[in-house]
Amino acid sequence: MNLNKKVAFYTLGCKVNQYETESLKTKLINLGYEDVSFDGYSDFYIVNSCTVTSIADKKTRNILRRAKKHNPNGKVIVTGCYAQTNGEELLNIEEVDYVVGNTNKEDIIPLVEKLKMGETNHLLVSDIFKETEYKELEFSTLREMSRAYIKIQDGCNNFCSYCKIPFGRGKSRSRNFENIISEANKLAEEGYKEIILIGINIGDYGKDLEENIIFEDLLEELSKIEKITRIRIGSIYPDRIDDRFIKVMRNKKVMPHLHISLQSCDDTVLKAMRRNYGVSLIKERLEKLRREVDDIQYTADVIVGFPGETREMYENTKKVVQEIGFSSLHVFPYSEREKTLAATFNNQVPMQERRERVLDLEKAQEKCSEDVRKKYIGKDLTVLIEEKKNNGYFGYSENYLRVKILDKENIELKTNDEIKVKIISIEKELLIGEL
Repeated sequence: MNLNKKVAFYTLGCKVNQYETESLKTKLINLGYEDVSFDGYSDFYIVNSCTVTSIADKKTRNILRRAKKHNPNGKVIVTGCYAQTNGEELLNIEEVDYVVGNTNKEDIIPLVEKLKMGETNHLLVSDIFKETEYKELEFSTLREMSRAYIKIQDGCNNFCSYCKIPFGRGKSRSRNFENIISEANKLAEEGYKEIILIGINIGDYGKDLEENIIFEDLLEELSKIEKITRIRIGSIYPDRIDDRFIKVMRNKKVMPHLHISLQSCDDTVLKAMRRNYGVSLIKERLEKLRREVDDIQYTADVIVGFPGETREMYENTKKVVQEIGFSSLHVFPYSEREKTLAATFNNQVPMQERRERVLDLEKAQEKCSEDVRKKYIGKDLTVLIEEKKNNGYFGYSENYLRVKILDKENIELKTNDEIKVKIISIEKELLIGEL
């Protein structure tokens, strides 16, 4: 039994946070710590926080208060974006012992080791805007079923009027090109066929590097790795989709699916959000991609109820979203974030109206999702098997549609197998296929 060496993790927010948690976890395990459930006894509770919305803040605070119920003497450490932007506030929560910002995440390892010997500094948060280079994380790969994530970039230079993330992540910083390729090769040797590239604004990859490298160069180089058969892009801005990008998307190893950081489809709202594109660009780029990349599908993030968004502006967004046809949509009510420009706007939309618009757009999207899936009945799709449960195998098609493969003939399939199936029906958000 490890004396004072039990550690529990709770991660909120994006895949970047999950990726960074994996790095911390692996390092502590290598030092002899035991990874245990957050809902049980532990010596250390480490919460990797998110601050993208007020709901994320509230959830973080609730999780922090929960930890000590399992061990009143356990040490609670909070890190992540909320810790970076609101360190003093979090330290005032009675159950919180230590606050460690994103800039100091690597200090959690020595901090945990020091805590066994006595007291140390309770607040470790440095100025994120002094970070000028990407911090390489050892043992940092996030593996999930049959796919693995590779972090290629951190931070964002855009400062959209509603977004607090640059204050939590700092300016855009690109990871060393060779280190990314090396990690991808390592994952390929481990047997992973699918990799997903993640970051805070991955379209900005390479802009800060001395080498003349951009995101498309990275995609092309990764596609040369023989054992990697699927490369996915975490998220992209519409204005980042240019002719070179479209050309790379035609590469058979780059999966025909994009998650679009859309936010709105009304020109007035987009301008107030400080997004660098309008509705005509959104439609033009996504339509061009559809023409040039076979079977491409889109998912997207949309914010409704932004300050000053009238009913007509909301309806504009809804209309364009329906015209484009997304396979899935993440719809968020606008959330006021301190330090952001939009929080100072005096024409805030009532919260009830924001919630109603969320429900309305989600309902419209249900029909759209169903229409997208119906198109594939009778067609063949290639699926990467992720898991077997109940009476079937589950995985994603190349264009990121979730498929259930009926196991009618007891053919033994394995996780990570790529299988061609015929789609015979749809069921809720699933396509039903057979071999």
